[in-house]
Amino acid sequence: MVQTLTVGLGERSYPIHIGSGLLGRADLLLPHLPHLPHKRAAVVTNDTVGPLYLEQLRTMLQRHGVEVIAIVLKDGEEYKNAETLGLIYDGLLTHRCERTTPLIALGGGVIGDMTGYAAATYLRGVPFIQIPTTLLAQVDSSVGGKTGINHPLGKNMIGAFYQPQVVLADIATLNTLTDEHLRAGIAEVIKYGLIRDLPFFEWLEQNIEKLLARDADALQYAIVRSCQNKAEVVAADERESGERALLNLGHTFGHAIETGSGYGTWLHGEAVAAGTIMATDLSNRLGWVSAEDVARIRRLFKRAGLQVDGPPLGTEIYLQLMGLDKKVEGGKMRFVLLKSIGHAVVTGDVPEQLLRQTLNACIKHG
Repeated sequence: MVQTLTVGLGERSYPIHIGSGLLGRADLLLPHLPHLPHKRAAVVTNDTVGPLYLEQLRTMLQRHGVEVIAIVLKDGEEYKNAETLGLIYDGLLTHRCERTTPLIALGGGVIGDMTGYAAATYLRGVPFIQIPTTLLAQVDSSVGGKTGINHPLGKNMIGAFYQPQVVLADIATLNTLTDEHLRAGIAEVIKYGLIRDLPFFEWLEQNIEKLLARDADALQYAIVRSCQNKAEVVAADERESGERALLNLGHTFGHAIETGSGYGTWLHGEAVAAGTIMATDLSNRLGWVSAEDVARIRRLFKRAGLQVDGPPLGTEIYLQLMGLDKKVEGGKMRFVLLKSIGHAVVTGDVPEQLLRQTLNACIKHG
């Protein structure tokens, strides 16, 4: 069964289709390609996803008269940089792609972010389509129009807001996902329950093992519920001037973990899981959530097989890297923290002493 949600952004609204077997559904994709006598599309993927799904997508498009230009990149967060972005431009320019040539991102969050940024900047903007193949991308990065690349000094510091035409989340692609990447996606699923959806958090407590076992019905429910939450937030605050910042629960700490450890050492979702525990601990030190809530949240992440302690980078390194976060305003760090499970807030009023206590308590030592 295909379920369709809409990200409501006026003239730039777009559908999210969620279900199994969507890679073969031309009716969901073709309406979003330009109506030209000679149709072309550039598919950007990587050397892990490409061998699995590129030919299936190419065959479907060619059957309907669409010429496919394939751009295959190396797989990994460590390649989400300006050099790899240049390879996308190289492919587009070599094939003389025009403003009517859509870019289709076939892969996880790294492919989606880089392809979206290329689409936003090539010829000052070409059509963009998301076909996310990881759980993390299906519930988070493919929805909302955040695109970009990493810089050695900070994650996702270079980018643009650029919305896709359509998102096709084919749950069948999760069958080839590694357990490690599945768990990383579950971290972002849990996030939605924590920031704004207590009933969903409670559902996850009851069904986390079903997600780990790749139960199709449970996965579809979790993806739809996550996308509903994100679509509502994005529609209300597209460019992160207010409520959308809540989606970054755990990310200020998590991005420090990714940058400090070296991109690709920790998966994004793994770093967000450990970062969320840090945010929860800090929320407790501020007197907002109870020790029982902290234990409850840690328990769910551990049941999902996720790491709940940050790597031993050292407190000063964490503070330095967190000071480069995109949410810094006026030189002051801002944090997404929990008032309660299901209610997150953004605050800059965090005493450094409490922050240091959290870092000392939540990172491995030695």
